[in-house]
Amino acid sequence: MGWIYRNCLRTLLFQQESEAAHNRVLKGLSIAGRFPVLPMLTDCLYGAPDLPVEFAGLRFSNPVGLAAGMDKSAAAVPMWERLGFGFTELGGVTRHAQPGNDTPRMFRAAADRALVNRMGFNNPGAEAFANSLSKWRARDDWPNHPIGINLGKSKITPFEESAEDYAFSFRTLQELADFFVVNVSSPNTPNLRKLQDKSALDEILKTLRAVNSEKPLLIKIAPDLTPKAIDDVLDLTTSHSLAGIVATNTTIERPDTNDAQCKKTYTETGGLSGAPLCQRSTEIITHIHKQTSGKLPIIGVGGIFTVEDAWGKITAGASLLQVYTGLVYEGPSITGDIVRGLISRMEKEGVISLEEVVGSAN
Repeated sequence: MGWIYRNCLRTLLFQQESEAAHNRVLKGLSIAGRFPVLPMLTDCLYGAPDLPVEFAGLRFSNPVGLAAGMDKSAAAVPMWERLGFGFTELGGVTRHAQPGNDTPRMFRAAADRALVNRMGFNNPGAEAFANSLSKWRARDDWPNHPIGINLGKSKITPFEESAEDYAFSFRTLQELADFFVVNVSSPNTPNLRKLQDKSALDEILKTLRAVNSEKPLLIKIAPDLTPKAIDDVLDLTTSHSLAGIVATNTTIERPDTNDAQCKKTYTETGGLSGAPLCQRSTEIITHIHKQTSGKLPIIGVGGIFTVEDAWGKITAGASLLQVYTGLVYEGPSITGDIVRGLISRMEKEGVISLEEVVGSAN
């Protein structure tokens, strides 16, 4: 099935502007999710085998999840599980509805298997998002796997009111998800990355702790942080008893390339995702695992296309993984391919559970 996507469907999709193709696929999945036979058929074609993982008190059927940014309006909630994902992170969601940045705002660097985006947290707002989730939940096909929600800051909210902005979204959505990710690392909202500074982040986490009684809370960091800045974040994950960390978001750095189309894409402002980010995100996972002696659970994301990419992040210290750009380039078979590949690799290595492998390269 992967061959068909890469050689036929991807060609058709890549003839369209990047965001337009994204929206058409999402609309198709949204429609499919409302007809019982189509999710079942999708499961037959793309479902992944079980490779259970325990993380933050939750059970995941396999370690490969959908990264935030793919479904920002809860449009296709039941379909992600049918595509084999072991969990889904929806959003980013902000307190206020916002259209995001001006278009065009998503660009392909096809030869490098990368994307550049400056979407800017386009989403319907926390209350409308909660309404959409409630409608899906009222149906019989709510996913059996964990649902996470990525929380961002509204563009119109003053910097000094950021903590309450996050808290409002959390309060609105807390009964509708299994875990939450605090996103202070997107490069596409003005001054958002300043919220990674220790004092600003401390205030956000303190405010969220005051309104959170039981939901696992994680933080998502940028790959562009210095080791000292990462360690400051790690200090806060301990003092605020966070359930884990997501490493990493997109990067503002650009790789060297000889491809003319990629060079043009790299002149665009925004965050880079995909294959060029793989090594850097893995390096950060390694740093976090070593600094915390493996005690802080990590979701690894950034440039995962193959089982080798996935294995590298797991052995660096990630317990769970997420894909986004890999899904765009490899198609819906990517999850099942990676999970089956991990099972084969475990059999080759003579290990029974994935937990035995986490951080083994350190």
